[in-house]
Amino acid sequence: MKTDADIAEFPSSLGQIRATATARGISELTFVDRSTARASANPHLKKLRAELDRYFDGKLRKFSVALDLSGTPFRLRVWRELARIPYGETISYIELARRVGNPKASRAVGGANGANPVCILIPCHRVIAADGTLGGYSAGLSRKENLLALERGE
Repeated sequence: MKTDADIAEFPSSLGQIRATATARGISELTFVDRSTARASANPHLKKLRAELDRYFDGKLRKFSVALDLSGTPFRLRVWRELARIPYGETISYIELARRVGNPKASRAVGGANGANPVCILIPCHRVIAADGTLGGYSAGLSRKENLLALERGE
């Protein structure tokens, strides 16, 4: 976590969410099992909460809250490409590797996908195995299934 960061937690239909923000934007977003009931006046966190509420209500397809991400150049490239996957669609790890310019790097892409610090905002849940199975998700496969179902309007 960045030292100049604010933290907030709030509920969602898939469980408690903890978000961290700097003055520049959201730097972390994760699901948590235990709540510490944190609140913050950070404007990025307030905007995030409103956007997540609209997303979980099926009324928001693209987030506009500012992000403040740190990562290697490769991870940042993968995360930028993840952000381009349209709402309600999925691609394979192999396709994602191709899109970042290295078709043989599906394992490295999977690692970058798993290291995504802002789940949902950068939609790593939209990446699936080449055979159509869901594969892993740091917040749990049931959440991945639910996020994909939400985006399909189910």
